[in-house]
Amino acid sequence: MENNLSNSWYNSIPKVELHLHLEGAIPSDALWTLLQKYGGDSSVQDITALKEKFIFRDFPHFLENWAWKNSFLREYEDFTFISEEIAKDLLNQNLKYLEAFFSPVDFEMSGLHPSKIAEAIRKGLSKVPGIEVSLIADLVRDTKIKKAEYYLDQIYEVKELGIIGIGIGGAEHDFPPNRFKNIYEKARHYGFRTTAHAGEATGASSIWAAIRELKVDRIGHGTRAFEDESLLDYLAEYQIPLDMCPISNVSTGVIAKIESHPIKKYIDHGIIVTVNTDDPKMFNNSLAEEYMNLKNIFGLSRKEIQLLILQGIKSSWQSESKKNKLINNFQNNPNWIQD
Repeated sequence: MENNLSNSWYNSIPKVELHLHLEGAIPSDALWTLLQKYGGDSSVQDITALKEKFIFRDFPHFLENWAWKNSFLREYEDFTFISEEIAKDLLNQNLKYLEAFFSPVDFEMSGLHPSKIAEAIRKGLSKVPGIEVSLIADLVRDTKIKKAEYYLDQIYEVKELGIIGIGIGGAEHDFPPNRFKNIYEKARHYGFRTTAHAGEATGASSIWAAIRELKVDRIGHGTRAFEDESLLDYLAEYQIPLDMCPISNVSTGVIAKIESHPIKKYIDHGIIVTVNTDDPKMFNNSLAEEYMNLKNIFGLSRKEIQLLILQGIKSSWQSESKKNKLINNFQNNPNWIQD
């Protein structure tokens, strides 16, 4: 079994990611800097304790710690700071293209305006050449509908900052997607692509609702689709991509252990699958580790992993010309080698 990540093929190959939350990808040093800026937290005495805080009992516990972390993002300059640090960290892992969520709704209590948050994020990202980052606004399921529509309108005003779509994360088990139906229609009218977290904290019915009510282009997670065989057939027939995040699902208790993850079942079923990290600094994972698990645990060859990476490019919301250019660049990269 291959276990050395830092010098591995998995680390050196060019990568894309379609499901990463910026607020969950803040490097530990950067988050520690923010804690110190705002007076710290008595329960977190050092970076080691900070990392230990991100060990979760279950999905609600993850959401609790998500909110805690976000409480240290209080000024626009904080978003510029973390965005630059995140981009540098991902570029060091050979990520070339990224579609990243940001959640302006979470910072209403700090008096931060959504368009200004987007501007601050783009300012930070623009400081790091070599990685292209498109943004997806997470309107968050828990949000009141009128407030979510307000945030959609505000995001539309700064769409030129590279905001290409919307999604809903948050408490899937408490807030079904149908309440967002009209907002998703309006988002499509604005020219946004759409996704929704579904089948993570709840079952296959949540995925069906995202497809039927919201008419999403992609599904975030889709982990529990296996609970309905007809859903698997539908996903395969209509080629609706699942942005899968295996290590995340284990970390939040959605799946008991990595060996039980259904990703291989979905691949074998003909479903379009992409591989992602979700909140890598909260789950202490990387795409290289995700790929290595596909090899060591699920038996995928390097060629099969390459196909998943290319599938990520094809499932992205770039123009066809950009997709083709990126595919060509990847296939001609000196590290793009096979078994």
